[in-house]
Amino acid sequence: MVDPNPPLRRWLRKFPSVRKLPILGVVLLIAVVLAQGWDQNRPLASTAKASVDNVELGAFPILLPTLRYGFAIDTFQLVQESEIQPNQFLADLLSAYRVDYPTIEKLVRNAKPVFDVRQLRVGKPFLILGRDSTTAPDYFIYEPSVFEYFVFHLKDSLYAERIERPIDKAVKTYGGRIESSLWEALAHDGIGYELALKLEDALQWSVDFHHVLRGDEFKIVYEEQSIEGKPVGVSRVMAAWYKNLGTEHYAIWFEHPEYEGFYDEEGRPMDKGFLRAPVKYSRISSRYNPRRFHPILKRVRPHLGTDYAAPYGTPILAVGDGVVLKAGYTRGNGNYVKIKHNDTYQTQYLHMQKFAKGIRPGVHVKQGQVIGYVGSTGLATGPHVCFRFWKNGRQVNHLRLTFPPPKPLPEEILPEFFKVRDAYLAQLEAIALPETSDEQTHQNAPEEAPASD
Repeated sequence: MVDPNPPLRRWLRKFPSVRKLPILGVVLLIAVVLAQGWDQNRPLASTAKASVDNVELGAFPILLPTLRYGFAIDTFQLVQESEIQPNQFLADLLSAYRVDYPTIEKLVRNAKPVFDVRQLRVGKPFLILGRDSTTAPDYFIYEPSVFEYFVFHLKDSLYAERIERPIDKAVKTYGGRIESSLWEALAHDGIGYELALKLEDALQWSVDFHHVLRGDEFKIVYEEQSIEGKPVGVSRVMAAWYKNLGTEHYAIWFEHPEYEGFYDEEGRPMDKGFLRAPVKYSRISSRYNPRRFHPILKRVRPHLGTDYAAPYGTPILAVGDGVVLKAGYTRGNGNYVKIKHNDTYQTQYLHMQKFAKGIRPGVHVKQGQVIGYVGSTGLATGPHVCFRFWKNGRQVNHLRLTFPPPKPLPEEILPEFFKVRDAYLAQLEAIALPETSDEQTHQNAPEEAPASD
């Protein structure tokens, strides 16, 4: 007759704590007992107890869970990760995982105050989690940006919640020298275009970034954003220095209950009334020229503006505060906008692809506001904006204009500003610039051998 309680089973019943050990632990325990030798004169209980006592907790592996979006995804049977595809809607996506349409309809309705599912964007990642792979999943997680994600609860109450990732901020510095363009100088060292854009915003009233020269130098103190130790963006440039043709330009960020913005080293606002150009990331393709040969009409015709070439759809910005006088179409201008800034100055923007929403005659616009998008309507050979500038009713070359400096901060505020300025100037001074190619050539040149007797 077979013994229904073999020795090993009787032994495990006698020591129930051993049964809680992982299988690997039990195997290890048996191996220890065998390694010590079997003493028939020693009671089995004392042998087992001594062996268990000698096994340290550190002998067993500790498995850390894989955390994503606040979930230990190792605990789910269904883990499906992908990206939103063209013409893919939430209903189609969830129905493929056994979520019925009444449930989807209720989920969409409940989630609308938090997230409108029509805002799902192609190429953005999502994750589906289910505790039981044979039933509908428990969660749908959508990540529109590195800064946030949305968790859709697919069971019970059916709702969505928005989770903002905690952002760490740290002050960083950088110094560079122009070889071809500001953006290439920053991209060369992996800094990225966002910092170039922020630097241009800080100095846009004093530096014409369409005319940077090889050898121009710059230094930046900026605030970097990071999530979980990885840089994700630049929140603000705190201070900047730019040297062009021997002229030094400063921009110091200053915050006060009544004053906020960039100021020069004397406390004067950097905003001098007009931006230097109506588009960013562009180049001048044709300059102000009273005797230019027109490429379409094939005859000499004055070009009383400056052409900035940029890709279709690039935003066009109002260079200053003002009121829209005209927003219409002519055969030569194409779609165009004309703005009156004051009794002295007016500006015009030609060949737009389309107007920005709400732009029409009589509308007030602010400096830097998008008024339209680059196109090639009218007499144009390619995408660009022809920018024209009027002074006292006469078209002039805006690149040759100089404007009176704005008034500095009030006397009672200046001491506070100077304290902030001096701290930033010390940081800028400490930033090292890269060596010039001539310096590198000199340092790398072989030394002359000593003269022989």
